[in-house]
Amino acid sequence: MNKIVYTCLFIFLLISTNSAAQYQPKNISQADVNKAHQWVDNIYNSLSQDEKLGQLFIVALYTNKDEAHINQVRSIVQNDKIGGLILMQDDAAREINLVNEFQQQSKVPLIIGMDAEWGLFQRIAAAHKFPWAMTLGAIQDKNLIYQMSAKIADDCRRMGINWDFAPVVDVNTNPNNPIIGNRSFGSEVNNVISSALSYSNGLQDNNILAAIKHFPGHGDTSTDSHLDLPVVSHNSDRLNNIELAPFKALMNKGIGGVMVAHLYVPALESGKEIPASISKNIITGLLKEKFGYKGLIITDALNMGAVANKYKPGELDALAFKAGNDIMLFSQGVSEGKKLIQKAIDNGEISQSRVEESVKKILLTKYYLGLDQYTPKNSENINHDLNNDSHKNLVQNLYSNALTLLKDSKKLLPVNDKKVYYVPLEEAPYQTFADQLSLNSTVIVKKADEINTIPANSTVIIGIHKDNSTAYKPYKVSAESKKIIADLAKNQNIILNIFGSAYALKDIDISKISTVLVSYENNDDSMTATAKALNGKTKIWGRLPVLVNDNLKAGMGIDANTSSPSVTEISNAASIIFTTSKQQ
Repeated sequence: MNKIVYTCLFIFLLISTNSAAQYQPKNISQADVNKAHQWVDNIYNSLSQDEKLGQLFIVALYTNKDEAHINQVRSIVQNDKIGGLILMQDDAAREINLVNEFQQQSKVPLIIGMDAEWGLFQRIAAAHKFPWAMTLGAIQDKNLIYQMSAKIADDCRRMGINWDFAPVVDVNTNPNNPIIGNRSFGSEVNNVISSALSYSNGLQDNNILAAIKHFPGHGDTSTDSHLDLPVVSHNSDRLNNIELAPFKALMNKGIGGVMVAHLYVPALESGKEIPASISKNIITGLLKEKFGYKGLIITDALNMGAVANKYKPGELDALAFKAGNDIMLFSQGVSEGKKLIQKAIDNGEISQSRVEESVKKILLTKYYLGLDQYTPKNSENINHDLNNDSHKNLVQNLYSNALTLLKDSKKLLPVNDKKVYYVPLEEAPYQTFADQLSLNSTVIVKKADEINTIPANSTVIIGIHKDNSTAYKPYKVSAESKKIIADLAKNQNIILNIFGSAYALKDIDISKISTVLVSYENNDDSMTATAKALNGKTKIWGRLPVLVNDNLKAGMGIDANTSSPSVTEISNAASIIFTTSKQQ
């Protein structure tokens, strides 16, 4: 009798543990959990083997390609019975209509994903852009990040999207990283963890799945994995303390997905140039067994050069599944992949129980996301719904809270009711900042070739306006601009304002500059938020999210209530002497 009781208890605990380890809606009752598992079992048992294997694949849907592409996706949905779609560029209304069509054709509802790290704008140009993760990393009130991702979740639901492939939890320790950079919350592990947790909770509390990426850590790479295979050559101690640390800390927080990167990490995989995304040692051995992760494991896009240049479509999918992934994202060979996975099952290389494990995880997640009862979305007014004043007000507040003041030795802030000269430098637009600043100040704009006409000892704002049309644009400031900064600093009271990455300060001498402010991005919302702060309307209290150089370290910043001349400096920031660092 006792043996039966203990056996039943063990089975109950096993089911409870597996359920709790995956994404679940908050405050779900045990009755609803039981109902979910019953739905999963019923659906799973109704599927043919081919349909079960189809659940393992997500393919890309573009609306800025030709009808041949749309018809190809339509055929894959109908014939290969795939598990989901990832929405790419660019027509929101057409995407909604196509998703409605494909959902109605699918025996099992499709999970719909999107890369929406900075909102749907990342793929839908008509949507409103939210700040990049690097900007968010400067914000001290992490509840604001929660508010942002909750709003992104609203936009996702409006589109029929269930899964935002975000946030990035890579620790960006390499300023020259070509593909992470602005997408990271910064160079400090704890800041990355707290920011990512707020972001993930904002999504999942609003019934949109999150996915932390790019396991086992893409923050110190010098190669873009879209083009070739990056190598992360650190030893195990370094990996555990930096690259892997955010993933380990977030393993038990109920985050529904982990995305695995196309990286070669020799300390974790002894096979030569085996990408993490197809490494059984990394996915099954480390992520699933050592870290105990039970949620959905998904590859990074399988069309990326790091793997697509080396492996054939289908072959790559089968290798990814063998390694321990549940879902193959952006598959280029669904039909062939299914055949090769089945061949591996027939040969005893993959067990049928492994297929059951992955498919039931996928089905359970779909149920919890409400996909057991799909409701078609209405495409009418979608562009307005994704871009209106509710977005603008939230986004400007985020930029306002990210503003980071690194110096104000002459107490030049605020500038409201003062006469200031404004010198815009670099390649990007600046007019919004000048217009907004002039609402409360007298602003005289001077071009670079007019700086000799500025009277000595004037207050001069130098705006470094970097092209932020994508997250991957260069942050470096030209030699010409650096010379203008140095020349103006000789006899003017300078406010240097960086409308771009904080890394732009890496090799600028700010020792003779009174005031340095980082706005992180160059767009209408960030420029408006900055102008309001300089005019004394909002508090400045952001902190540097990255190590810039030996003198500008992560965590630095000055609290400034700009409506009064008092400035309170934190920690030892006041004692730091700023000098030029050696360019690396």
